[in-house]
Amino acid sequence: MRWPTLSSVTSPLMRWLALVLIAGLALQLFFILRIAALAWWDPASTSFQRSEAVRILRQKNSLPWRQQWQPYDRISIHLKRAVVVSEDDIFAQHDGVQWDAIEKAWSKNNRAQQQAAQASASRSSTPKIVGGSTITQQLAKNLLLSGERTWARKAQEFVLTLALEGLLSKQRILEIYLNSVEWGEGVFGAEAAAQHYFGKSAQQLTPFEAARLAVMLPRPKYFERLPSSAYLAQRAEVIVARLGAARLP
Repeated sequence: MRWPTLSSVTSPLMRWLALVLIAGLALQLFFILRIAALAWWDPASTSFQRSEAVRILRQKNSLPWRQQWQPYDRISIHLKRAVVVSEDDIFAQHDGVQWDAIEKAWSKNNRAQQQAAQASASRSSTPKIVGGSTITQQLAKNLLLSGERTWARKAQEFVLTLALEGLLSKQRILEIYLNSVEWGEGVFGAEAAAQHYFGKSAQQLTPFEAARLAVMLPRPKYFERLPSSAYLAQRAEVIVARLGAARLP
């Protein structure tokens, strides 16, 4: 009997690893080219929007969809300021990632999980998980990635975040974000949100209306069902008071 040599075993393995590496590099090149094209191309949809469309179709057998692209200068400055204040207060200054915010969110989530683990069995307690994502990170995730929470997906998000910051201006990043972010069930972008909630264009939003929309962003479907939420109104008042301090790109 002829035993397999080391070279005959490692050769197929090396070829397989090389193919995986090439496939990974090809995927990164695809992502980079897609992001570079965003400098002049307005995306018709994002990965998150497409997954939402599939979910809504399965549940309702219909697709109520609201989205209309608006150029940066036709979106209320109040909304731009409110979103920056609420979601990413140093958006104009950072390189795409707020490392301090991520560290704080990590610590807070660990404490929440420990407290939930210590809760009695008779009281089911789910920890409230918070994030430290910037506007650029949120755009990277929604634009090209799935919603799964894995280390591989998070690592890819960081790569795409750096690509967005390196290839696009801050103003363009904010413009794409405001035109694609979710504001309710099948409601995407500032124009659709302004029409859906206030019956007016995104350019006509008042400071308080803009602040209410900004407060909705972390949980848009939840607040869509609770338009009279006391938290929504109170938090909007706080955002309105801080609008003047917002630094836009």
